[in-house]
Amino acid sequence: MSHLTPTSTRTREWTLWLRFALHNTLRNRRRSAVTVGIAALGTAAILLAGGFALATYQALAQAAARDTGHLVLATPQHFSSDEDVPLQHGLSDVAALRQQLLADPAVRQVLPKVVFSGLISNGDKSTVMMAVGVDPDNEFAVKGPFLTMTAGQVLASETTEPEVMLGDALARSLKATPGSSLTLLASTTEGAMNALDVVVKGTFTTGVPDMDKRAVYTSVALAQRLLVTERVTSLGVFLDRMDATLPAQRRLAAQFPALEVQNWEQQAVFYQAVKGLYNRIFGALGAIIAVIVVFVVTNAMAMAIIERTREIGTLRALGTLPGQLLRTLGMEGMLLGGVGALLGVVLSLGVSVLLCVVPVEMPPPPGRSVGYPLNIAIDPTLYGVTLLAMVGLTLLASTLVARNTVHLPVVDALAHT
Repeated sequence: MSHLTPTSTRTREWTLWLRFALHNTLRNRRRSAVTVGIAALGTAAILLAGGFALATYQALAQAAARDTGHLVLATPQHFSSDEDVPLQHGLSDVAALRQQLLADPAVRQVLPKVVFSGLISNGDKSTVMMAVGVDPDNEFAVKGPFLTMTAGQVLASETTEPEVMLGDALARSLKATPGSSLTLLASTTEGAMNALDVVVKGTFTTGVPDMDKRAVYTSVALAQRLLVTERVTSLGVFLDRMDATLPAQRRLAAQFPALEVQNWEQQAVFYQAVKGLYNRIFGALGAIIAVIVVFVVTNAMAMAIIERTREIGTLRALGTLPGQLLRTLGMEGMLLGGVGALLGVVLSLGVSVLLCVVPVEMPPPPGRSVGYPLNIAIDPTLYGVTLLAMVGLTLLASTLVARNTVHLPVVDALAHT
């Protein structure tokens, strides 16, 4: 003689009600198939849109951290005040600062940067430049191929003459090619004008036409020589991993109280703008799709309940409790939404994997001249939240639709036509 525990009895009861709900959904297979299909497409659309947004955030975050460093160390005035003369708020004693920063176990490299503006001339024509002085050997080794070279080579520290790299649009404007001689003119830290003859080492494109018209790269030593100073604008601190950013920021801020440490996100204005825009766009899109799916499931359940009103009355007359009926009708909606959501997950995963195997190139966004690969991130949290939300919303919608019918007086339900 077998003995069933209360837990096993409840489990068996729930299994029976679930099987009952499954058989009821298969009564009208065409309607159920349409409902499941719409739920699947809606779920897939939410996951693909969310995955695209997440992939964009990740790419922009990596690009921002690669450009400025995970952390930027500078004087507080550098972040809050404009300079009257170049490097007015610059950092001094850079070599000692670098040694102290490199002692931190999470710090992989520290790159100095000198940002200045001035004029660049080929003798016949002069134009405005936005120049950056970098450590050539470490800059391109740490950041990787962040610039697309169109001619010539990247800068190197070991050279016998002062060299620069130009944006390709600026090079065309000055009719300069690798090996051409140009002159840089800039205001020194004392406010006087200084000039320096340089040789073009190479040309590049950033993918942003407006930047390519003004961009100039040179070495920190050459920039300091032109500006007559030993200061640098800031130090970019590159860490061994992205998630070490905030802990390292707190440590370095405590270590250097006289200086200010900002992370890459505080410096990435474009990243913040894109994230804010995409959150609004894809958030509204997801809400609209979820509402459509809920309405489709609600409509399907409403039609099924109207058709089965007399059956519900018969079950009530046989002693079935309203709560039991409400449970099984809610399970029917949950099954429709759940199966549709699972199919949507499979569809989204298939599309995401397919894009990894067969790359698709997106057109250039506004303000850029090069496209980018279409990637869809597969985020377990996004998938889990979306699946639970679809199941929960369809369960709630079905329960609300069925509530009035299961509480109808038995006589009224049996007389329904």
